[in-house]
Amino acid sequence: MAHSYTPGLRVARAAKISVERRLPLTGEVLVKVGDRVSASQIVARTELPGNVNPLNCAGQLGIVPADVEPALLVKPGAPVIKGQVIATSKSFFGLFKSHCVCPIDGTFESASLITGQIILREPPIPVEIAAYIDGQVTQVFEKEGVRIDTFGAIIQGIFGVGGERYGPIKMIVSSPDQILDEAAIKGEIRGCVLVGGRRVTLEAYRKAMDLGAVAVVVGGLRNMDLKRLLGYEQGVAITGHEDLAATLILTEGFGEIAMARRTFDLLAENEGRGASVSGATQIRAGVIRPEVIIPTEGVVLEREFEKGVSGLEVGDQVRIIRQPHFGELGIVSSLPPELRILETGAKVRVMELKLDNGETFVLPRANVEIIEE
Repeated sequence: MAHSYTPGLRVARAAKISVERRLPLTGEVLVKVGDRVSASQIVARTELPGNVNPLNCAGQLGIVPADVEPALLVKPGAPVIKGQVIATSKSFFGLFKSHCVCPIDGTFESASLITGQIILREPPIPVEIAAYIDGQVTQVFEKEGVRIDTFGAIIQGIFGVGGERYGPIKMIVSSPDQILDEAAIKGEIRGCVLVGGRRVTLEAYRKAMDLGAVAVVVGGLRNMDLKRLLGYEQGVAITGHEDLAATLILTEGFGEIAMARRTFDLLAENEGRGASVSGATQIRAGVIRPEVIIPTEGVVLEREFEKGVSGLEVGDQVRIIRQPHFGELGIVSSLPPELRILETGAKVRVMELKLDNGETFVLPRANVEIIEE
């Protein structure tokens, strides 16, 4: 039987999870293989070179470029502070002096005898990489970063915005089809990952940010609300770098879509546990999914959970990603090997799907994504 390779969406109660944490350029790794780390622990750090500031020293002193070097009061590599005189010149037999004053704190790098400019560099910018998840260091990439493994639950979403966050899970609705509005957000939520149901209103999301929530995980959001939130139309670029106080993850997509019962129940089971959340999303090649990772201490796995890409099989749970049943979940009941002709005239491989409500129908295999265990 021919296979149909279908994008996978992971919603797993118990999985082996690995993340790599790498610096943007070489630096110092602060942990070693075997170390246990917490999500907020810094595991590697480096420094980005500060911005370069050219200064027209010859112009300020009123001298030719070749005379800049004898006028310098500091040497290359020396630290300088804002307001410091770094060069001076005399005129009219020493009766008058001109000064070149440093405009920044930083380092004096060099002077040009051709242009008369001197090069100043601002202080380096420190960069620190946190572990992101609670787990154990299993590999160290020398001067670059680490790999961290953990066991626990993982839930991947359809779309997200906002960076990496960590906090305890807090359920604020009672069912997966309940709309998350302002009235539902009450009590102490500072530092929490809030879980909603069908859709979050823009007003509720803003209230959650104002009250200190670190993330909101919900079934859907109106596209117009996303545009109002960001101030621009979101394209297909990578998300995850938005300047938002709370990360937002949509588990189902845009519009009025209830969170899948299985996803909602899994989050409810882990209420109070710490969760690592990332809104980073990339739709095209090299797919990146927004995710919620919930490390579970003491879990012993009896089988390997890291599955490779495989074909659809009877019994697989899938989510429909095309209208008219967009967002609904079902179980694959059969996979006919022959091609079927669609209304458009295209010949494709199809599948028979049974929805949660018992309805059964046939649709193209390309119209679903696998919910990976």
